[in-house]
Amino acid sequence: MSTLVPHTDFLENLNNVEKKKFLQKVRIIRHLYVKGARTNADICSRFNISSPTSMGLLGELISEGLVEKQGLGKSVGGRKPDLYGLRGNSLFVLSIDMDRFSTRMAIMDNNNNQVTPIHTFAYTLPKDLSGLDTLCGWVEDLIATSGIDRKKLVGVGVSMPGLVASKEGDSRTYLRTDLLEESLQDLLSRRLGKPVFIQNDVKSAALAELRFGQAKGKQDVLVISLDWGVGTGVIMDGRLRGGAAGFAGEFGHIPLVEDGALCHCGKRGCLETLASGVSLTRMAREGIKAGQKSLLSNLTEAELEQLEPQQIIEAASQGDQFAINLLTETGSNLGKGIAILIQLFNPELVILGGKIAEAGQLITTPIQQAINTYCMAQLRESTSIALSTLGQQASMMGATATVMENILERQLEQAR
Repeated sequence: MSTLVPHTDFLENLNNVEKKKFLQKVRIIRHLYVKGARTNADICSRFNISSPTSMGLLGELISEGLVEKQGLGKSVGGRKPDLYGLRGNSLFVLSIDMDRFSTRMAIMDNNNNQVTPIHTFAYTLPKDLSGLDTLCGWVEDLIATSGIDRKKLVGVGVSMPGLVASKEGDSRTYLRTDLLEESLQDLLSRRLGKPVFIQNDVKSAALAELRFGQAKGKQDVLVISLDWGVGTGVIMDGRLRGGAAGFAGEFGHIPLVEDGALCHCGKRGCLETLASGVSLTRMAREGIKAGQKSLLSNLTEAELEQLEPQQIIEAASQGDQFAINLLTETGSNLGKGIAILIQLFNPELVILGGKIAEAGQLITTPIQQAINTYCMAQLRESTSIALSTLGQQASMMGATATVMENILERQLEQAR
């Protein structure tokens, strides 16, 4: 039986020596998951254990099918040491990445490799639980058709927009469980028969950047999602920060304009009303209907109502001046807001991700120009701006990491 999915009474039947060994093995698994393949010497140093003890633990993990040799490390004077890493396809996570108008899901293994193709569904996130049966049905269908051993599916990770109280396992914006005694997380766990962990989409992306992306090894980083909405994942002192209730980083709802447009949050003049996928497509529709000449003018009225940010980016990439102007205005407003964040957090790096970030220089140039205008020179000069290299996979990888790390932490707590 795998270390991570023992029988319910497994830990209760262990004596103190066996529990200590179990703890050591789970710590090694967590280390290899976060850091990647490591040598025996690295594991000995990290956990302050002897080489024979480490080799014994690695041997057991290999026999359990969780660890394998993965090539050779760098030599420090003698022969090159063996590298030990997590064996692919030994554990699985079903990762769900939701935005306001669509949902993507796929099964990932413990090395963040996709086991199934990404399935995308048109799904407007409801405020209540009216769409829960549909969502659970898609999950069950994906598990059934994947061919994986369900016993090796350690959990389900849900990345979603809005206010997510991850510690409580509830959403305050979508799929709300207002009148129920159990949280959304507990409800889904009961329905799916697997542990479920929910997290805000931007924080999922930030966790992915911290573990596997450009924030790896860095201490102070802001991860900004430029999608239908705008949000921020805050990494301070090398850790993802959630705030008291888990709501830290609601960047898009900072009011920038007095008596501005009404935001879906209920306030007026929020940054999202000026610089988000929603505002970008709204401005495009308004401009086309007012007679602006553009490649987008060829869209039917129905197509215009279903306009996506990617279509505006594609038009801008082809030299469409109207689309370029829209992205420039959006980028300028974003840059003004980011300048505030830089002065608040003094990050070494700001990573931009999401649909609008796919515009590349068409969006980063006006952002940088606005930062140069509104941010103190001493702060902006110590901050780099970069586009995410994880792309659309960031939130899905973050949801997977959320499950893996929570499952491992649960195992450690139960064994202590």
